[in-house]
Amino acid sequence: MDDHRAQRVSLAVKEELGELIGFEMDDPRLADVSVTSVEVSPDMRHCHVKVAVDGGQDKKSLAALEHAKNFLRHELASRLNLRRIPELHFVLDSHPDADSRIDFLLRRARRNKARE
Repeated sequence: MDDHRAQRVSLAVKEELGELIGFEMDDPRLADVSVTSVEVSPDMRHCHVKVAVDGGQDKKSLAALEHAKNFLRHELASRLNLRRIPELHFVLDSHPDADSRIDFLLRRARRNKARE
């Protein structure tokens, strides 16, 4: 697979996972989690997802994401038109950049507004 396709798939997976984790999962352990980057392997079998956790709930949030792997893959399969849905591997991003931090704060504000 060419690099351009891998980048497009990575971007699509990042957007969908951001929506799923940020708005559709109702696990209390996922209080403030945002997807900072996604890297899909060239053979489309593995996907390394870096997440930023705000509030010091790193281990609980990663455990919740590991528990929800199958659900997330199923949802990605229904939303993305891909032959093979990669296996998800979640990694804690210890240095999220400023852009992802701003996106994270905006998403949290929208979620809080929707709950009111």
